[in-house]
Amino acid sequence: MRLNHKKHQKQVDVQSIDKERMIEELVDTLGTHILRLAFTYVKDKKIAEDITQEVFLKCFQKWDQFRGDSNIKTWVYSITINLCKDYLKSWSFRNLLFYDFTTRQDGFGENALDLLLEKSQKKRLATHVLNLPIKYREVLILFYYEDYSIEEISTFLNTNENTLRTRLRRAKELLKKAYLKEKRDEYGQ
Repeated sequence: MRLNHKKHQKQVDVQSIDKERMIEELVDTLGTHILRLAFTYVKDKKIAEDITQEVFLKCFQKWDQFRGDSNIKTWVYSITINLCKDYLKSWSFRNLLFYDFTTRQDGFGENALDLLLEKSQKKRLATHVLNLPIKYREVLILFYYEDYSIEEISTFLNTNENTLRTRLRRAKELLKKAYLKEKRDEYGQ
């Protein structure tokens, strides 16, 4: 069975699926997405990797509790978001300072200057996004980067769709203000 995150996915008879095979497929198809999602919350690659492992362990442990009422991907994303939020509330997060940012390597065949400028712009954007409060950052990442609809995000976050639209608009406003402040600071104005 291949995973598909589109709304029209056929409901699955959960009890008829081999648990080990399904978890392997989840890791193969969602592993990178879950890692990126976790990173957007915790801002640390190693911790995001730990959370990703914990997500799939929890999926394995709780597989019999998945009723199939929702998309499997929705279920896995909800687990990820909850684990990330739990981590952000934890003692270790509140008492440690860290910042490790990595970007994906894109752009084959481009000249070095263009690649450097693009990487610099992506890093600045990512830094601004990661500095947003979590409630704005999560909807922005899920909507623009992960390409989910407001309806799907509402399911992941268990939040009203209108609230999410407001948060998305506010996140874009905050990003714009951050860029304007950066430009003013850059030119000493």
